[in-house]
Order: sequence, then C-alpha cells, then structure tokens
Amino acid sequence: MKKLFFSFFLVIALICSYFYFSFQGLKKPANIELANLVYEVPAGATFNRVLRDLSVKGYLEKNLIIKLFSKFTKYNQKLKAGTYSLVPSMSQLEVLQELTTGKTLDQKITFQEGLNINDIGVLLEQHGYFKRLEFLKVARDKKFVKELLNEDLPNFEGYLFPETYFLNKNTTIKSLIKKMVKNFKINYTKSLEGAKVKMSRKDHIIMASLVEKETGVGSERRLVSSVYHNRIKLGMRLQCDPTILYGMFDKTGVFPKNIRKKDILEKTRYNTYAISGMPYGAIANPGLAAMKAAVNPVESKKIYFVSRNDGTHVFSETLAQHNAAVRKFQMDPAARKGKSWRDYKENKARR
Repeated sequence: MKKLFFSFFLVIALICSYFYFSFQGLKKPANIELANLVYEVPAGATFNRVLRDLSVKGYLEKNLIIKLFSKFTKYNQKLKAGTYSLVPSMSQLEVLQELTTGKTLDQKITFQEGLNINDIGVLLEQHGYFKRLEFLKVARDKKFVKELLNEDLPNFEGYLFPETYFLNKNTTIKSLIKKMVKNFKINYTKSLEGAKVKMSRKDHIIMASLVEKETGVGSERRLVSSVYHNRIKLGMRLQCDPTILYGMFDKTGVFPKNIRKKDILEKTRYNTYAISGMPYGAIANPGLAAMKAAVNPVESKKIYFVSRNDGTHVFSETLAQHNAAVRKFQMDPAARKGKSWRDYKENKARR
C-alpha cells in the first residue's frame, strides 16, 4: 500500500515538476537567433492559427503546455488584431502578452512638396494603404471639404500639407486627410507672418501651388511669385505650363506626359494659357516656403521666365529679352542635350 501511495505521489510530483519547469520555460527567449519580425494578426484570426504561424517562425512552441497555459490565463481569448513588432529577446510569455495589447505599428510615408491629390493617391496605393481612386473620391468630397476648411472648394488640392506622416492599419482616408489639413492650417498661419501682399486664402494657396510647381530652387520662389503678381497687375494671362497638365487631368482623369500644341489651346478651367486670371483651384500641395513666397514676392519688373534646363530659370522684363533666352536655352538642341531640371541639387528630393 505504501509503495502504491509513494508511486502515486511520485507521479504527481513528476507531473507538477514537468508543468512547473515547462511554464518557467515560457519566460525564456524562444530562440535568440531569430530575426526581428513584424507580424500581423488579422481581424477574426483564431489563437490556433496564430500559434501555428508563430511556431513556424520560431517565436512560439506549438505544444500542450502553451495551449493549456493560454487557456488557463485566457490569452487565447484576449488575442487582438493588430500589427506587432516581435524581437528575439522576447520570451514566449512576452509574445503572448504582446498579442493581447492591440498595438498597431505605425509606418511612415513622406509626401513631397508639389505633389497633387493624384500623386498622393498613387503613393498610398503603392504603399498598400488605399486605392488611388478611393482616395480621390474622398479628396473630392465637397461636403467633407466644407466641413474641414469651411469654404466651398472643388477638392482638398492645395490643403494637404506635404510632410512625413505615420499610418497604420487603422488609418482611414478621412483620418489621414484630417491630419494633413490640420498641418496645413498650422503652416498657413506661419506663412502669413510678414506678408507683403493681401490675398484670400484660396488665391494664396493657388498662387503658392503655381510657385511650387514652377521651381524647386529656393532662391527663385519669390521671383516666380513676382512674375505672376506683375502679370496680374498688367492684366496678362499667367501662362503657367503646369496648369495645362492639371486642366487635362481635371477634364479626363489622366495626366498627359507631354504638352502638345492643342493642349495649350484647350480651354479648361485650369489652363492659364486659355483663361485669364487665376485657375479654378490649386494644382498641387505647396510647402511652407512656396506659401510664404506667394505673399512675399520680390520687388521686380520681371514678367517672363524660361528654363535653363538644369532646374534654374532666366527671368526677363521684356519680350525681346525673353525671346532671346528662349532661343538660347530652348530652341538650341545643344543647350538641352543631357540636361534635366532633376539635376539641380535642391530638386533631387522632388523627383
């Protein structure tokens, strides 16, 4: 009888020891030679599925102990959808605890100055967040525009401030736009400090978008602004090339790669070669420097400018001077061969 009791207690002791040391093992790193892992728990995923996935990746051991422990502690019921960062130094217990936090990793995406709403939509689609057309639909929602900007505008063009933003799986198009517009309002206020020209916010941002698209050279922004302000005073058309392209996009939904003669003559609500005054709306999302330049033009009599093919421009006061610069830099093939505006060092980030 004593032997039977002894054997019984020995078995119980061995079982308890097994479970004790097995549970202690959950507190040790599974494998320090593992690589860092970004792991997504999709909505509705079962614990067994996650356990299977992470056992293959080496972060959890698919065995009876971890199943019993997860059931006893209810970790199998506390699992939350999210994107998690797992590192080799984490124990299996820490992995289980992490998977119940619902944390979602942020990933950064940078929108450069001068991108338009279509460009932003393309980037978002490339990064796997939203479809371009889905983004454009929200960006053109006039009711939503009025809600955030308190103004009747065709879309959010010009008001999505270029900056680095952090997105995650819980980010919606509207929540992203709200962040960008909030950032815009902060920088718009900054751009008004010391302003020499008074303009409505709408015209200010349209002008800033023209400046942003015409040059990426810091020293030229206020000169480009001066040209356009001078043209407005003289009753001349602005004749901003990027407005031709934006007009075609507004009309067809597609940006043409090149400007043809018939495109210059095409009367759209943006084409400043075919219409007088400001275009219908902004043609891009300007940065703070362009916004400042729009209301702080330099004092000049310049009313023309033409590209030197390297990112910089020649500014002229008379048509004769301008035509001479056009002949030198645009009509002479040798002056254009092997050159690009992208070569200018300040423009490299704008590619």
